Amino acid sequence: MPMNFNSVWAAMEDCQRLGLTKSIGVSNFSCKKLADILSFANIPPAVNEVELNPIWKQEKLSKFCKENGILLTAYAPLGAKGTIWGSNKVLECQVLNEIAKEKGKTVAQSFNKERMKSNLDIFDWSLSKDELEKINEIPQSRLCR
Repeated sequence: MPMNFNSVWAAMEDCQRLGLTKSIGVSNFSCKKLADILSFANIPPAVNEVELNPIWKQEKLSKFCKENGILLTAYAPLGAKGTIWGSNKVLECQVLNEIAKEKGKTVAQSFNKERMKSNLDIFDWSLSKDELEKINEIPQSRLCR
């Protein structure tokens, strides 16, 4: 049975109007599903949370969200190592590892004390046009099933 987005979205709008939530949004919505909601919504989605990373940039969706004032936020930005539904392709990406090594950095950051100190040292470098082009040329594929 297909989801009735109209009634669900209307209820979410009521929650926002009643002050029960500051914003309302969606997760894993395609351009088509977002367009459907925008066709009847009084309050548009504030955010769409999707899988988004250098291996899966979702450029069409990103453009659509930007044009419609919907923030795009990422889950699994570094992949999903150790889960049954994800992979470690971002951390293993040769292009990203080569660039990180050239910068004396790592592809990923972590939450341990030593790593947090190094995380604060992020403004002493920038990516060159060539490096940005290399990242943009990374073959695209979903990491999460």
